[in-house]
Amino acid sequence: MAEESKILIIGGTGYIGKFVVEASLQEGHPTYILVRKSTESDPVKGKLIEGFKNSGAIVLYGDLLDGESLVSAIKQVDVVISTLGSFQIADQVKLIAAIKEAGNVKRFLPSEFGTDVDRNNAVEPAKSAFAVKAQIRRAIEAEGIPYTYVVCNCFAGYFLPTLAQAGATAPPRDKVTIIGDGNPKGVFNNEKDIGTYTIKAVDDPRTLNKVLYIKPPKNTMSFNELVAIWENKIGKTLEKTYVPEEQVLKQIQEAPLPLNVILAINHSVFVNGDHTNFEIEPSFGVEASELYPDVKYTTVDEYLQQFV
Repeated sequence: MAEESKILIIGGTGYIGKFVVEASLQEGHPTYILVRKSTESDPVKGKLIEGFKNSGAIVLYGDLLDGESLVSAIKQVDVVISTLGSFQIADQVKLIAAIKEAGNVKRFLPSEFGTDVDRNNAVEPAKSAFAVKAQIRRAIEAEGIPYTYVVCNCFAGYFLPTLAQAGATAPPRDKVTIIGDGNPKGVFNNEKDIGTYTIKAVDDPRTLNKVLYIKPPKNTMSFNELVAIWENKIGKTLEKTYVPEEQVLKQIQEAPLPLNVILAINHSVFVNGDHTNFEIEPSFGVEASELYPDVKYTTVDEYLQQFV
């Protein structure tokens, strides 16, 4: 059995980062997390870091803006995973430079975790947000750094607790608003499973220089199918309002930040069908649930059960 790669996770206290850290520890990888000194004094994140330490994670202190601390952290590991939030995506050029300087990284997984930024028809402002991630991909490729891009499509935790209903705090029990005709298929994945699949991929030769799509069949469905599952669970038919695309585009243009970004992403998923309107070709991608059939992923049906 080959020794497990040493993994450095940057952004490990963030929304998806914590699931990646947990999966790395669970899979038995020597797990390092890069944190700023100031983050430890944050009441929530400090507690999270303490928990990671107790589970065996090694904390390294550093900062994305401090090249020296980055290089020194990177030299201690084999794989670097970035789970930085949207406002720091562009700053990953500093990470690319540090990986290049360190010269020892076997694989880099930049912060992606969403729609495939090279294969979509998103409108602004999502279009620009995706373009920044695409620029990071091009920079990695230009430097010849071995990579895996993780495309997990929708976080279940963002969409399913409210069935993507604006301003709601629970899934609808009477009325539901559906953008477009509700037929394009999206993909909804539990965050814990995203962490697991991401870690499974780091040492896998089949995912080297490829896009890893997390697109399990039972989590790939249209908005209409999603609503039907929910109706079945609550034993009730919801009153449906369909919002035509022109109106959706108008709402995006009129909405303030960051709501306009969220609306534009919803348009990309539910109107354009950007998660499912292309075939995964072996030349550029692989699908996670096919590669790792042993992973018992949470289905949309199972996920929604907690809200009944």
